[in-house]
Amino acid sequence: MKIIAIAKRVLLELVRDKRTLALLFIAPLLVLLLMNYVFSVNTTTTVRIATVNVTQPIVQNMAATKHVTVKTYNSRHAADQAIANRDVDTTISVTNNTYHVTHANTDVAKTNLAKMALQSALTNNQLHALTTTVTGRQTSLTPQQPVKITNTYNYGNAKSTFFAKMMPILMGFFVFFFVFLISGMALLRERTSGTLERLLATPVRRSDIVFGYMLSYGAIAVIQTLLIVGFTVKVLKVQVAGSIWLVVLTTVLLALVALALGIFMSTFAQSEFQMMQFIPIIVVPQIFFSGLTSLQAMATWAQWLANLLPMKYAANALTSIILTGAKFSDIAGNLIALLFFIIILTTGNIVGLKRYRKA
Repeated sequence: MKIIAIAKRVLLELVRDKRTLALLFIAPLLVLLLMNYVFSVNTTTTVRIATVNVTQPIVQNMAATKHVTVKTYNSRHAADQAIANRDVDTTISVTNNTYHVTHANTDVAKTNLAKMALQSALTNNQLHALTTTVTGRQTSLTPQQPVKITNTYNYGNAKSTFFAKMMPILMGFFVFFFVFLISGMALLRERTSGTLERLLATPVRRSDIVFGYMLSYGAIAVIQTLLIVGFTVKVLKVQVAGSIWLVVLTTVLLALVALALGIFMSTFAQSEFQMMQFIPIIVVPQIFFSGLTSLQAMATWAQWLANLLPMKYAANALTSIILTGAKFSDIAGNLIALLFFIIILTTGNIVGLKRYRKA
């Protein structure tokens, strides 16, 4: 009977907490719905190849390969500029029967598809060249010069995996996730223990409290960022094509966004349990719309939703720095967007503390 009484009391508390029930039953359905949509989007890999001095039969054979588009350039310099501007994924030039192939290699799937398209085109061309002129029973074969292929990679090497494409996004996501959770829990503990109420009873301004939290947890976030970036580069051996300090700057700004967002969301929670329930609503969608799957292939509403999430801008910046060596000017727009989130959320936190200050 005691067990039943305890179970009844717990159930009654849950039933009275309508928000907990909603998050408990509805949140998993929303997450599954998002996952179904994101991973059902057509994300077929399409590779863009630039060719220089490549014979027309080879170009036509490559273009005939499914999901391959080929564009001919007049000079090697123009093709190299195209791959630097991310207009193409692979360049192919020919000198003395040697195919010099350069891969951006920011997406291993595209690199493999480009290799397959070239190899298939060369094989088909050789089979076609070995024409058989049949006179009676005599067959003559046209001799072919051996073809040599040299592959170079702007990022990584031939052993690069799909994880290299995911790593910049995952690096930012884990910074965002843990800072959001810890900062939200911290302010919530201050509220539930009465510390925040006593602090607000003093002449201390609300902005002083918010900036104090931002400064203290911001310092911790910087240390965490340095640890994650250092571990990724030194231990996981992830190559950073751009400046490591731009990676640190981007992740620190993302951590400050997560810090401000965690503090803001904690004002809507009455317990640690409710704070945890915000994870599937606030945190999980960040990873879905961060660029793991192509946003361009998604519906307009999904792209608009991605524009409202800070992880999209951080992921864009980190991917550009790590995979393509982007400079500050290239990612300035993404960094400005992160600063905008910090300003808006910090202002929201200062205004939100007003509800806890007694007149």
